[in-house]
Amino acid sequence: MKTQIITVESHDDFISVRDRMSWAKTPRILLVIPKFEKVALRQAEFKILQRHASALGAQLGVVTRVRRIRAAAEELGITVFKSTVEAQKKTWNAAPPKLAAWRPPKPNLREERERVQVREGAWRTHLVVRLSAFMAGALSVFAIVALFIPRAQVRLHPVVETQNAVLPVAASEFTKSAYVTGDIPMREMRVILDGDQTVTVTGEGTTPQSKARGVVLFRNLTANAVTIPEGAIVETAGAPLVQFVTLEAGAVSAGVGRTFEVPVEALVGGATGNVPADSLLAIRGALGLSLTVTNPEPTSGGRDKSSAQASDADRARVKEALMRTLDERARNEFLKELEAGDILFDETIAAAQIFLEEYDPPAGAAGSTLTLTVQAEYSARYASASDLTTLAALALNASLPAGFHPISDSALKIDSVGSPTIGEDGSARWRIRAERQIVQTVNPAQIVYLIRGLSVDAARSRLEKAFTWKNEPEISMSPAWWQWVPLPPFQIEVVSE
Repeated sequence: MKTQIITVESHDDFISVRDRMSWAKTPRILLVIPKFEKVALRQAEFKILQRHASALGAQLGVVTRVRRIRAAAEELGITVFKSTVEAQKKTWNAAPPKLAAWRPPKPNLREERERVQVREGAWRTHLVVRLSAFMAGALSVFAIVALFIPRAQVRLHPVVETQNAVLPVAASEFTKSAYVTGDIPMREMRVILDGDQTVTVTGEGTTPQSKARGVVLFRNLTANAVTIPEGAIVETAGAPLVQFVTLEAGAVSAGVGRTFEVPVEALVGGATGNVPADSLLAIRGALGLSLTVTNPEPTSGGRDKSSAQASDADRARVKEALMRTLDERARNEFLKELEAGDILFDETIAAAQIFLEEYDPPAGAAGSTLTLTVQAEYSARYASASDLTTLAALALNASLPAGFHPISDSALKIDSVGSPTIGEDGSARWRIRAERQIVQTVNPAQIVYLIRGLSVDAARSRLEKAFTWKNEPEISMSPAWWQWVPLPPFQIEVVSE
């Protein structure tokens, strides 16, 4: 026979054991109590478990070696085993069912039934009472249907108005956010531009055609021989400074006063290299500590030629033209970067930093044209559309008429009144016109409270008297033939258009 085995642990009480027994679907329930588990089940609790097993239609058995538990179970007639194997092999004690004492049937059962049966009063079977009960039931059903089936939709047309205001605006780089007083941040943007400009030069000048040449005489100041390298530089002692370079190497014999002549050529071409005799008196470098120098004869051969050269006026003219072009390009670039509604302050557009300014040809060089290449970073200030919108919303909300609220999907229109002017402090000031649509506020709960339970015409009349509408309210019923607004608020839908 199938047996449900339940192991009882030290933390189990008779309630948890009883709950576990309730899950048993077998005709036998076997409680296994390990020898070394401290189970606190008492005899009264075993009695409750025995009755619970009986209520489940099962026999209760116990497997334990604890003397106290065995005695308590055996006293209650619960079969006790030493192991689960023994419980499966041996027969369980079963109390024989008690048979009820047989009694002969009574011969007058029909008479007793009629005597005991309560007869219905005559008034309950009367036709009027039955019709009244039927009508009451029908009216109850009709009331329930009338209460929960009909639905009403109230379509309202609130008054829509235009709210506008003219606001003064002051944009400053020291303001961090928009305030209702009209102050907004002045924001900055930057762009880097490259450009070049070429003009025809109008100036004239001279350019070197040939270099001057001559001979210098070196004199020894020491008792040792001194070597003169090729490329040694000698120069004039006074202004203007003219430098010559030795064309050959040489050596001055040992002894103070010994001399040696070396040919030289001017470093820079032109007539400036034609210096008079005894003009080249200095030696550049350490060689000047051992030798002195002079030119016994004037140098000659240096010639200049006249040519077209860029003057200072030409350089100023080409820079002005290029910067004017870059200014316009910068403005166009800034306009491309602006969002819709942003306002650019043209007076703030300027070259913040010039990274490259190169003239070709350079100053002093001949050329019929002059080209200027510039790379510059431009900066500009502007007012953000989001800041203007925030300012306009703050100002309009502060002057919003009572009983109205802004239409959520209505765009806030902002137009500038006049052009911004830049003050001495760098702030921009002007005025804007802000405009938006506002709508009359409708409280659906208040509308439902006013019209529930009324006829459609009466509800419409009450709404027209209580509020001012753009168009008269519309009330539609479902089903269409029903002419009373439902009483339950959840059966009434309020729609504002």
